[in-house]
Amino acid sequence: MKKIWIIGLMMGLSRLSFSQQADSSKLVSDFSGSVAVTHNGMSLIPSFSLGKPAALVSLSAGRGRLSFEPELRFALEGKPWSFVFWWRYKLVRTNKWKVTLGAHPALNFKATHLPVNGGDTIPVLLTRRFLAGEFAPSYRLSEKVSLGMYYLYARGLDKDVSKNNYFITVNSSISHIRLPFRVYAGFTPQVYYLKQDRHDGIFASATLNLERPGFPLSIQAIGNKLIRADIPGAKDFIWNTSLVYSFHKKFHRLQKS
Repeated sequence: MKKIWIIGLMMGLSRLSFSQQADSSKLVSDFSGSVAVTHNGMSLIPSFSLGKPAALVSLSAGRGRLSFEPELRFALEGKPWSFVFWWRYKLVRTNKWKVTLGAHPALNFKATHLPVNGGDTIPVLLTRRFLAGEFAPSYRLSEKVSLGMYYLYARGLDKDVSKNNYFITVNSSISHIRLPFRVYAGFTPQVYYLKQDRHDGIFASATLNLERPGFPLSIQAIGNKLIRADIPGAKDFIWNTSLVYSFHKKFHRLQKS
């Protein structure tokens, strides 16, 4: 299964690269990403956290409506936490509406110990596999305010993980809030429903971003509050703060005369 994923990803990247080279009159590549360091790693689903400092690398490479967006998460001690290999397609892009479809294979890593001869144990890193798809529409109310929802379904492929995972949110985004010293804030609250096989719960979370135009470093803070849940291990409240370095570069190919 891992070999199939790797081959599929390489074929997709090769196809995207070829399509970029075939059209020399248009934008052929758009590359962006971020590297975040945080005291408490939190995933796309905020109720899931590493519980210790982490580094999160997010990249995006694409052309037109299609992009490949891997997310690589590590504990700061160097051990991998999760790898997510997103393919996303912008189905609708208008002044008011945006609709994105996405799918990914993902690997999640768990540290454990296995027994060996003589009663001793050795540390090992287990890999759990997932396949997932997403649907993300949003509607812009004004230049700074938008409303949206997000639906994610993930299928666990191994015996020791939840087989059916549903993540559904209702969210809003308030951007470009001007603060002193040319600093701007963005605020994204959401309420979400999470279901893992027979267990489910309702949570609320909010993300706050502070940035300065033209400066690559920003600060992000996330808080997550449990409203009602019977999910094993769910915590009443978790939060984190992150220092984020972001970059964005566009490449153009000159049209031959």
